[in-house]
Amino acid sequence: MGQELFLISRIGTKKVLWLMGLMFAMILAFQCFELPYGFSLSSLLSAGKVSVIEEGSSQSPVGEPKLKTEIVADSPLEEQRENEFIPEQDHTLKESLELDIDDDGNNTSSSGDLMEPVDDATVDDESIDGVLQGNYQSFNGKDKSLRNDSMGTDGTESYVSTLGYNNQSGHFATSPAVPPTSSSSWIVRDTSNIAMNISRGNNYAASPAVPPISSSLLIVGNTSNNASNTSSHDVFVGPNAPDPSDKPDKSEKTKQSNSDSSTSKNKSVSKEKKVPKVPFSGVYTIADMNNLLFESRSNSPLVPSWSSTADQELLQAKLQIENAPVIDNDPNLYAPLFQNISRFKRSYELMESTLKVYIYREGARPIFHQGPLQSIYASEGWFMKILESNKKFVTKNPRKAHLFYLPFSSRQLEEVLYVRDSHSHKNLIQHLKNYLDFIAAKYPHWNRTGGADHFLVACHDWAPAETRKYMAKCIRALCNSDVKEGFVFGKDVSLPETFVRVARNPLRDVGGNPSSKRPILAFFAGSMHGYLRSTLLEYWERKDPDMKISGPMPKVKGSKNYLWHMKNSKYCICAKGYEVNSPRVVESILYECVPVIISDNFVPPLFEVLNWESFAVFVAEKDIPNLKKILLSIPEKRYREMQMRVKKLQPHFLWHAKPQKYDMFHMILHSIWYNRLYQITPKL
Repeated sequence: MGQELFLISRIGTKKVLWLMGLMFAMILAFQCFELPYGFSLSSLLSAGKVSVIEEGSSQSPVGEPKLKTEIVADSPLEEQRENEFIPEQDHTLKESLELDIDDDGNNTSSSGDLMEPVDDATVDDESIDGVLQGNYQSFNGKDKSLRNDSMGTDGTESYVSTLGYNNQSGHFATSPAVPPTSSSSWIVRDTSNIAMNISRGNNYAASPAVPPISSSLLIVGNTSNNASNTSSHDVFVGPNAPDPSDKPDKSEKTKQSNSDSSTSKNKSVSKEKKVPKVPFSGVYTIADMNNLLFESRSNSPLVPSWSSTADQELLQAKLQIENAPVIDNDPNLYAPLFQNISRFKRSYELMESTLKVYIYREGARPIFHQGPLQSIYASEGWFMKILESNKKFVTKNPRKAHLFYLPFSSRQLEEVLYVRDSHSHKNLIQHLKNYLDFIAAKYPHWNRTGGADHFLVACHDWAPAETRKYMAKCIRALCNSDVKEGFVFGKDVSLPETFVRVARNPLRDVGGNPSSKRPILAFFAGSMHGYLRSTLLEYWERKDPDMKISGPMPKVKGSKNYLWHMKNSKYCICAKGYEVNSPRVVESILYECVPVIISDNFVPPLFEVLNWESFAVFVAEKDIPNLKKILLSIPEKRYREMQMRVKKLQPHFLWHAKPQKYDMFHMILHSIWYNRLYQITPKL
């Protein structure tokens, strides 16, 4: 009897073990196919999860700065658009950069070969030269491997960056001192993608300083997969930042997804910043853009890693602007031109009395501290020249600065580093990244805000793509202000694209005939850049005597033919070329012609302060066949009113060698200042 019981118990044990194994296999299979963790065991193990490390512990990054450097991953938007460099037509560099103005039929290149030669065509400030020859030449721009003659035909770079350290010794510049931290602070980090070489000996100094963190602030890596939210990602850079050409494989993306899921479940992680939702994926009207701008003001701004006196001054200025006294009239400002003249005037006054800008002195010419003063890229050169010589706004003490200027020229960047016919601008992006690595290692200012208090001014068509990845949080003043290409309302600024023909006299030929002496209904002449202009000519070239629409005009000395038509036309057609922007918008204002903008999703210049619908006409691209009908439907009284407003607007779009109040320089700087005010919240 006992032996029988023993046999029965052995059989029962085997069945139980078999059933348990079967259940375990079913659980693993269920996790593998049904749960969002990728590998089935990842939900059971700690690999790939977001770890929470208490500040001040033995694992603290402050205690071991060399072993734990916080690098935030690339923006998802860049992953989608990294290769979106060449416009939709596969045109050559010469074609894509061909001058977008045909004043007398001269299809000059963007370098201005057919323009009048001038001695002061580029910034040449001796005082800047003296500074650049000093101790700030660590980033000297002499990395010859970046230049055209050292690049492969595919445009890829095969060099080891020399930015941020002495070329002879190979040592990085010393990072700033680590600020005090709170013992109760927490850093939430994604450690799954950080691979650092810690066996380099003493060749490298400490990583960029870790800012003080309080319990109310969390540094989070990879917390969003929203491709449209480029401003919500912390963009910290440093000597160990990843190469932009490196892309994670599918397994790495799966691990990142695991980390993201874990982060979202961790109650200690702060909620992600809300971003204005795009109303639809089609064409954005001016009303849609105004809504997006309004929504951007209502979102919670990013919190700096530690507070500063400058932050408090900005918050006080913002409060005064929001409670600005109502202005009935002002001799220097015309109310209908502005979104809110009372706020603009108060903001401008506070900018004059408060704003301080720190200009990084690092960087060598011609890419840094030198920009074009003529051609269609003149805006970035003139702004750079005037600001660097300005004593009112510029401070040499970065602790007093409200804004930090990245003084590079997007035009010069392309001229020096782009490899002809390579159809790649990875080396241009890498050059800018190396520069950011250097200043982030040398100064604490970039990592305090992730670059949110830094700004750039760039007029080249490629600037949005070149700055989208590593300067996503910066205030970007861009001529190519396309909603569909990542322009962020409330942060980015639409930079006026001005065509300066003669650097010594940027105001030459300004002015036009009165409204009663403009016999031509509408005028356009230009090269066939992009698809839109071909459509425009298809419907209107030589079809109607009132519509002077044509390709390049015959060559006439002094551009008189082109200028005569603009000064004698009621409406000047500003049709997009390869990109949404065109210098004709500003030209129309200079020659007192009502601009007719045909460029879907183009954000007009200085959009945050100007009321463009009060003095300009916007025509959807699909309505080109009805162009004349639309223009004739505007009453004569309304046209005269708009033309008068264009004339009153003109002083705000003029460059002066010695800047004047409310001129182009001050208007651009004000929009940068104004957007910064709404990108800050106090550090509690």
